[in-house]
Amino acid sequence: MNTLRNRQLYLHARPSGIPTSDHIHQREVPVRCPAQGQVLIENLYLSMDPAIRGWMSEKANYFVPIALGEAIRGSTLGRIIESRHPDFRVGDHVVGIACNAWEDFSVVGAEQIYKVSTDNGFPLNYHVSIFSAVGLTPYFGVLEIGKPQPGETALISAAAGACGSLAGQIARIKGCRVVGMAGTDEKCRWIVEELGFDAAINYKTCGDLSAAIGKTCPQGVDIFFDNVGGEILDATLLNLNKFARVIFCGAIANYNTETAIPGPYNYWQILAKSATVRGFLSIDFLDQFPQALEQISAWLRDGQLTFAEDIVEGLEHTVEAFSRLFTGENKGKLMVRLRDERNPAPLFSDLCLEAEE
Repeated sequence: MNTLRNRQLYLHARPSGIPTSDHIHQREVPVRCPAQGQVLIENLYLSMDPAIRGWMSEKANYFVPIALGEAIRGSTLGRIIESRHPDFRVGDHVVGIACNAWEDFSVVGAEQIYKVSTDNGFPLNYHVSIFSAVGLTPYFGVLEIGKPQPGETALISAAAGACGSLAGQIARIKGCRVVGMAGTDEKCRWIVEELGFDAAINYKTCGDLSAAIGKTCPQGVDIFFDNVGGEILDATLLNLNKFARVIFCGAIANYNTETAIPGPYNYWQILAKSATVRGFLSIDFLDQFPQALEQISAWLRDGQLTFAEDIVEGLEHTVEAFSRLFTGENKGKLMVRLRDERNPAPLFSDLCLEAEE
């Protein structure tokens, strides 16, 4: 008996720079039947997240590296077309966090997914963007680690990205003066004119970055939400205020190189300014997720948060879309839409009949 084929992207070779189609190949594999306790998901959206680049390396981090020949792992939003678990029904929409593959259909354990809906009045795809780690990470980073106070200055790197754009707006809601760093004049315009940042720095054209930060943040930096690391972190350390908080969200400058990145030359400023530096993952605050999502929803309804999505159509464009995370071409949350959720999902039995023809 023939089986329905499943398009899947897998790691063919380990990249030394930005991943391309030389490193990520497509293949067709059979759709698997879920075992007891599992579900079969038709993926609708793939979340493009910088952390996936780290998993393509042989070096282990907070997730096991993707093996050569293994499907690319990531977060997805989809709908169930077959369930072998009593808590999930056919037709349920679910999110899988870093457990599904870049493919049309995924089989996962019920413990790896959670249900979502549009009952809150927001689009379904928000559950793989602002209502996922993309929104929760800046929420907890700014509020729990940054502890913003009215009148303080918050500096955000990669401020036009998904996390950075929200981090700056949350700091602004809490009364901070917010300055963002981005790599194009258009992104700098966008975060100021449309997101409400107080000022912006084009780090590619400003010349002496430390001096530019000092000029744009004349009262110094109290909170630094860092998504980049490298030279941007080093330049910021020279502008910290006493008891500043450095929120270590990511280090995108380090993701596409196999050579060791030198540590910050100005690290001594952490001691001199009695600064706090803390790395974190959103799951560190798992017990607070419901309250956080409720607050994010309220800010969206009140118009205090503006959120941009960059949606690319089609699995065949996934590799190209993913590379845009590292070239600075995207604005807001980047995702790939595999199919329109308004179209009816096939039943698993229908898929089998289709495959038998």
